Amino acid sequence: MTADRAAETPQQEQERREKDRARHAGARAAETPQQTRSRSELQRTRQAAVRTAQWTFLEGEAFRYDPTKVYDSHPQLCIGRMIKHCLHCNALKWPGEAPGMCCSNGKVKLPALKTPPEPLESLTSGRLAESKHFLENIRRYNSCFQMTSFGVSKEVIQPGYMPTFKVQGQVYHRVGSLLASSDEEPKFLQIYFMGDERKQAERRYNTNPGTRRSIIIKLQEMLHQHNSYVRLFKTAIERMPTDEHKVVIRADKTPAGEHARRFNESLVDEVAVVMVGSEFSTRDIVLEKKNSQLKTVCETNRAYDALQYPLIFWEGEDGYHFTNKQVDPTTGETMLHKKVSAMAFYAYRIMVRNAEVNHILRCRQLFHQFIVDMYAKIEAERLLFVRTHQQELRVDDYIHLKDAIANDGKADNIGQLVILPSTFTGSPRHMHEYTQDAMTYVRNYGRPDLFLTFTCNPKWEEIKRELMDDQTHSDRHDVLARVFKQKLTVLMNIITKNTCVWSTQMLDVFN
Repeated sequence: MTADRAAETPQQEQERREKDRARHAGARAAETPQQTRSRSELQRTRQAAVRTAQWTFLEGEAFRYDPTKVYDSHPQLCIGRMIKHCLHCNALKWPGEAPGMCCSNGKVKLPALKTPPEPLESLTSGRLAESKHFLENIRRYNSCFQMTSFGVSKEVIQPGYMPTFKVQGQVYHRVGSLLASSDEEPKFLQIYFMGDERKQAERRYNTNPGTRRSIIIKLQEMLHQHNSYVRLFKTAIERMPTDEHKVVIRADKTPAGEHARRFNESLVDEVAVVMVGSEFSTRDIVLEKKNSQLKTVCETNRAYDALQYPLIFWEGEDGYHFTNKQVDPTTGETMLHKKVSAMAFYAYRIMVRNAEVNHILRCRQLFHQFIVDMYAKIEAERLLFVRTHQQELRVDDYIHLKDAIANDGKADNIGQLVILPSTFTGSPRHMHEYTQDAMTYVRNYGRPDLFLTFTCNPKWEEIKRELMDDQTHSDRHDVLARVFKQKLTVLMNIITKNTCVWSTQMLDVFN
């Protein structure tokens, strides 16, 4: 039979398979209910035998470790490839990942990011020598063209090789006026108004060592042609008759109470206006013609991302804002009373999808900075919710607040105390709750017998297979985190199944 099948042509093989399928379908259709139950029981028994054989391979294996064995290839440890497709957004996922991690099960629907034009497409490919230089210095090149300054309370810089981007404290973006003062050199956004494009390129080259003048000139021409904010600012400054006029970039998608046509052509969906006075909200970006003061950009303004990362959002695409609404997955209609959270927005943005090149994932060190920056935005949104919903969270019932009032005697002297509930990850109550859970397990089941450490191996095949052209593991921390989580979940399942005295709830403590 093996020889006959090896000699088959593709057409003969297809015909044989079709006959087999028809024969099996006819046999199952003629089965009685008793025969169906017997066949299903036999199939379950065979599968259980296979699983038992796989488990015996690992049982007690730690005490007879063999370095020649490839443990990663074991069926219970190998998580495979990203072959699972989301039915709503076509995102690729590993089989064990949550179904709603990409688009909240169809509730999040964002416009796709376009493929960047030349020269940015070639520079981020990683195949040419010039491209490799660009990707190694991509944060410097982004600094050449960013329109807002990036600031943190503290950036963690460690000696030696450091493939991660770390910050502590608060992340903030600041913006100045459109034109520099007579005694100051143009910076950031002000460079776009120097007039002569060669002077602009020279200024960017001098302020960012390690870059190449030729690359800066090509990227500058691309942004002047395609970036909507660059075109907006150039048009707006021509329409500012006096220094009292301001350019206001609206924070949300549809500005309320504004005329539909402030400019002759549509710029940035017409959320930027030239105006006199103070008719703007606290989240709007207000740019004056000349002013020496820096203003902090609100992280929920739709232009927050594009102004800081022009090489990622080269067209000036919208970032997260409050008017992003969820979509009903069954009808496709917008749910006006449910908005998309910042975490759901950026989780959608960094997913890999079929027939779509995600430009964000090709930006290496700039991608790392972007992810840290956006996670700080997610934390800021959560803290804002906690601060503005203290009454719903019943903070008056917390014992520490009562103790403070009892000891001091005057509630007015306490100040504005904001209580972080245990549901806020990383808060003192969250950590205290996990500590109490662990002590409960020890009290009920005794002291633990094993202390396990599980580290991520960047040479895992699951990681190497998902990297793009000429990428290394340090360029894709998103893949590292997802593979590590899946591997850790598999390992915890193996431990809980082989250690009968442990409760299955202990998996929550490890997570």
